[in-house]
Parts: sequence; C-alpha cells; structure tokens
Amino acid sequence: MKTKIFAAALSLALAACSNTGESAGGPPPAMPVTVATPLVQEVVDWDDYVGRFEAIQSVEVRPRATGYLQAVHFRDGQYVQKGQTLFTIDARPSQAALEGARAQLARAEATLANARTELARSETLAASRAASQEEVEARRAAVRAGQADVAAGRAAVRAAQLNVGFTRVVAPISGRVGERLVDAGNSVAADQTILTTIVSTQPIHFAFEGSEALLLKYQRQNQGTGAGTEVRLRLSDEATYSRSGRLDFVNNAVSTGSGTIRLRAIVPNPDGFLKPGMFGHMRLAGSAPYRAMLVPDTAIVTDAARKVVYVTAKDGTVAAKPVVLGPLMGNLRVIRSGIAPADRVIISGLQRAQPGQKVQPKLGKVPPLSDTPPAQSEGLAPPPSSATPVGKAK
Repeated sequence: MKTKIFAAALSLALAACSNTGESAGGPPPAMPVTVATPLVQEVVDWDDYVGRFEAIQSVEVRPRATGYLQAVHFRDGQYVQKGQTLFTIDARPSQAALEGARAQLARAEATLANARTELARSETLAASRAASQEEVEARRAAVRAGQADVAAGRAAVRAAQLNVGFTRVVAPISGRVGERLVDAGNSVAADQTILTTIVSTQPIHFAFEGSEALLLKYQRQNQGTGAGTEVRLRLSDEATYSRSGRLDFVNNAVSTGSGTIRLRAIVPNPDGFLKPGMFGHMRLAGSAPYRAMLVPDTAIVTDAARKVVYVTAKDGTVAAKPVVLGPLMGNLRVIRSGIAPADRVIISGLQRAQPGQKVQPKLGKVPPLSDTPPAQSEGLAPPPSSATPVGKAK
C-alpha cells in the first residue's frame, strides 16, 4: 500500500515539473492591440505663416487752411464716410480775403470796360484822321492789360474760395476715425497740424513674410503665389482657420538681409472686427489636391533616424514598415510612402507589440478628417505645413 502511494506522489511531482518547464520555455501569450487600415482621402497641403493685418488705406488728416479750430463733428472711433465733415476752422478771415479778391476783380473789370470804350473812341477818331495810330495802339495795349488784370482777379477769387472751403475739413476716405488730436479753440497750421487719423476697414490686408525656399517651391509648381490664390486665417484666440481671403500681392524682390519676400492677402471684413496691427495665423495652399493615406500620429514610431509603423499579418505577427511622413492634419499624419491601403496598422497598444512577435489584433477605425482642422496649441511654433481634406474618406 505504501508503495502505491509513493508511486502516485512521484507521478504528480513529475507532472508538475513538466508543466513548469513548458511554462518557462514556451512562447509568451499574444497581447491585444487595436489595428485599422489607413484613412484614404483627398487632401490639400497648407503652409503656415504668421503675419499682421494692415489697413488698405491709412490717412493722416491735416488742415488745408490756417486758423483757429472752431468745432469737432465726430466721436472718437466712429466710422465716417468719405466727404463727411470732421472739423470746422474759423472761416471769417478767409471770407474777408474772398470779399477783398472779389472787390479787386470788380475794379479790374471796370478798368477793362473803360479801356475798351477808350479804344473804340480812338478807332473812330483815327478813321476820320482825328487821332494818331500811336494813340490807337496805346488804347489796345490798355485793353490787353485790363484783360490780364481781370484774369488775375478771377484766379484770386477762386483761390480765396478754395481757402474758404478748406475751413471745412472733410474725411478723404471712408473708414474708422481715430481719436482727435486737437481740441476746438486751438490754432492749426495748414498742411502741418495732424488733426486725427482714418484707416479703412473693409476689406483689410494681411501681410506676411515667406522664405525663398517656399517661393521657389511655389514657382516650380506654378501655383500658390498667383493673384487670387486662396488663403485661410485665424486670430490668436481662435481654434480653427474659419476666415478666408485671396492672395493679391507678391513683392518684386527677395530681401538680401533676411532671405524672405513680402506677400499680402486681401481679407473681407464686413463687420470691422479685424483691426490693423492685429496678429494672425495664415495657411497658404502649398499643393494641388491629392489622394493621401493618413494614420494617427501616435501610431508613428521613431526607430533611430527613421520613422516606422507596426503592421500585423493575418496570423497576428507584427512587422515594422519604414514610412515617409507628410504634413500633420489635426491628430492624423499623412503617409507619403511605405504602406499600402490594405495594411492593418497598429493604432493602439504599441507598447505591447514587438516586431516578430504575435499579437491579438482587434479591428478599429481611423477617425475621419474635418474640413476645419484645429489650430496648434498656443505657445508652440506652427508646423511648416499641414493638410486639409478635400473629398470624402474612403
């Protein structure tokens, strides 16, 4: 009996040792991961810039007449129309000068009328040989002098009328007026004293600097720097590039100091919300629409100097594929080359996957793109390029 019990115990011990050996030397269990095929969609690459908004027109309002400022006819910051009266200068000195010019004109006209009468009398006497030809010539010279005096008098009247009109300072353009710099009662000098400023607000310009390398790229592609090229903009506190505009100017030379070139876009501003001097972020189309594959940026693995993604075979074996990256679109990265549309890319659980080992793949899906990608986080430099979708995802 004791022999049978000992034999049974020995068998159990040998079986336990056998199980332990298998567990120590066998393959590890397959770990779960999430896989998905790349998102295939038409996108457009956008190059990112930072710039300032500028007024299309900016005017320093100065008086054309010298005198005492009599009244101000606007509120600081008001929107004014072209031709609207802004200031009134005391017109009494200019009006008195106008009356004097008119009196001088009347005297010149009376002198001319008398000279013409004398000329007619001299010509009649000369016909009957009662006056000499020299006297007739003298009378004709007097008429010509009188005509010149009348012309000068009329010019003086027009100049005086202009001076009277200049006592009413009007807005030379339509736009937003600044604060008044001179109050009523102060003396102002013609063409010297700055009374206020006016800037146009609709539409508005967005000016920025582009590198020579990007300029060369656009020129070789024959796109991106022509008049009418679409741009998208956002302000510093906005999350999406919801504003649009058109490129309307490219400078004619590259700066030798900075190696950049000045470009400018025109942006609608019907509500006047955009103000000159504001900073903004802009995206300029850097490519024609093209079909691209996208995967989550978190699925990209850095392997020394190269970028790879992990894909799974039908039996769950993990393989690393080197890829060429494109621009970032939100949380998705464009893959230029390296994978196929049917590849199953590991998008979650990368820390549990190793090339050559098997995993338990669970089918997932790459989220679709939106038409308005989110802006970069504040405090970070904008990326050199990004992309936006054109068509529907496949």
